[in-house]
Amino acid sequence: NNLGILWSQRDEIETAQTYLESAEALYNQYMKEDGNPPLDPSEHFMAEEEKLTDQERSKRFEKAYTHTLYYLAQVYQHLEMIEKAAQYCHTTLKRQLEYCGYYPVEWARNAATLSQYYLSKECFMEARHCLAAASVIFSQAGQVPSAEDYETEPDQQDLPERKAEIARCWIKYCLNLLQSARKLLEDNIGELDPDRQLELKAQRKKEEDEKEKGRKKAVLFGTSDICDSVLAMEEKVSSVYPLDFQEAREVFLVGQNYVQEAKEFFQVDGYVTDHIEIVQDHSALFKVLAFFEEDYERRCKMHKRRIDMLEPIYTDLNPQYYLLIRRQLQCELADTYYEMMDLKVAIGNRLEKLDSHTVKKINSLAQFAIKYYELFLDSLRNPDKVFPEKLEEDVLRPAMVAKFHIARLYGKLITSDSKKQLENMQTSLEYYTFLVDYCEKYPDAVPAIETELELSKEMVNLLPASMERLRAKVSSFV
Repeated sequence: NNLGILWSQRDEIETAQTYLESAEALYNQYMKEDGNPPLDPSEHFMAEEEKLTDQERSKRFEKAYTHTLYYLAQVYQHLEMIEKAAQYCHTTLKRQLEYCGYYPVEWARNAATLSQYYLSKECFMEARHCLAAASVIFSQAGQVPSAEDYETEPDQQDLPERKAEIARCWIKYCLNLLQSARKLLEDNIGELDPDRQLELKAQRKKEEDEKEKGRKKAVLFGTSDICDSVLAMEEKVSSVYPLDFQEAREVFLVGQNYVQEAKEFFQVDGYVTDHIEIVQDHSALFKVLAFFEEDYERRCKMHKRRIDMLEPIYTDLNPQYYLLIRRQLQCELADTYYEMMDLKVAIGNRLEKLDSHTVKKINSLAQFAIKYYELFLDSLRNPDKVFPEKLEEDVLRPAMVAKFHIARLYGKLITSDSKKQLENMQTSLEYYTFLVDYCEKYPDAVPAIETELELSKEMVNLLPASMERLRAKVSSFV
């Protein structure tokens, strides 16, 4: 173990791996062939009456092996053997609980971090179990002596921050669960598919019992008293995909509670980036909940909540220091206004006749969306206000999508003034043409925006004829 640690501190990770794997093999071989707790090295220098009990020997030997697994987890992480690292991390955490060799805060933090690995694999039951265990063990901090051989846990003053970090992991859990459910349920235009919903509900009923039994055995942490608390914690939020609004709302509300908890520590003064990420996650929770909502008016209100939380933050950010975050917010605000406008159009289509209030609302939302897309595109200009000839790869898709959406939005503006309508169509055509011309000039951009490009080509062909007809109509009135 010590040689493994020494080499890993020298960044000789593969050499460290060799020593630590031999330590693991040694433990396994010894347990298989002998199994009795070996002498502790210190006993060679003790008087007979001071010798350790078998129980104490066993405890020290197991602790040394837990260290082996702990360092192997880190070595595998370094070597990017992520799955193996996660397995070793899980076993280490489990053993630390069994042998009472842990600091509650550090243990909770490691378990919460492990939950994020399970999330990336869409193993929601395991992720929830890690988070529930993290919350339960964290609550012991400062209350119980951790391991007898530790005096006190370091960094007691960090408790509020660690608690907020665990809350953020819970937010990611709720968000990922909702987003994965959405992927399963959406049709080809991104709306909820009712047939798929019924099919999945029937399938879930059948699978649920089997799955729970099989997987629970593999992942449980802790001794019986801890297990009960962890199970109680798990019952507060589901680990199966929510399939309707009611189920989605329950997951959403848990996520929203953790948003409030995380924001208590990560306040905008002092933690700008963290605070904004939490607000963006809160906005994403509303966005995915809106997917499950069938009533368009209520869906609109949810998007309005997103606007209300994102706009004030955006306004306060200094563009000189927070350019990238401002760009993210510009795109998100534009997309949200765009989505609200689409919903208002759908509501308008159900009316006998569009009233002036709805028309005004649709136009206003479209103009706000255009405004934020334009702000994003302006942020790409150089100091002389010139738009780049060739776009950097990281902004290529967002910039092209912004151009495409602006083109569509000008087409959606409602006006009874034919002259104004012609102007809007002309602007729309210019944006569609930009996309087509850019992809002709830089064919390597095509894969990033295939769908938008196809539609733009269609519009570049159709719009001039529509404009001609409108011009003819206008001139016949003159």
